[in-house]
Amino acid sequence: MTTLLLISLVSCLVAVNQASLINRCDLAKVLHQEDLVGFEGYSLSDWLCLAFVESHFNITKVNENTDGSFDYGIFQINSHYWCNDYKSHTENICQVDCQELLSPNLLSIINCAKRIVSGTGGMKNW
Repeated sequence: MTTLLLISLVSCLVAVNQASLINRCDLAKVLHQEDLVGFEGYSLSDWLCLAFVESHFNITKVNENTDGSFDYGIFQINSHYWCNDYKSHTENICQVDCQELLSPNLLSIINCAKRIVSGTGGMKNW
């Protein structure tokens, strides 16, 4: 009985962990639908590589930095400049709550990423 319970618990944890990942092809479809392909001169490959390098396609990834700021979501957008996490000083340039950047619909994080690459530095901001 204990073994069965343990197997069930592990299965649930694996399912929860997988729920935060997005398939590369599904992400490509969303990026295309939201007009990121060619946006500010960046290709679909650029966006997919960014998502892979920053989060390994993990929509809900949060990373704490040494300066006390946090990076959020599939593109690991930083709370010091781009979103408000209510934990540290922020410029909140994207005018968005950092928790919204973890949404599975990706609209908030895509809109913020557009704002980031539209400014000085483009993708070099990452």
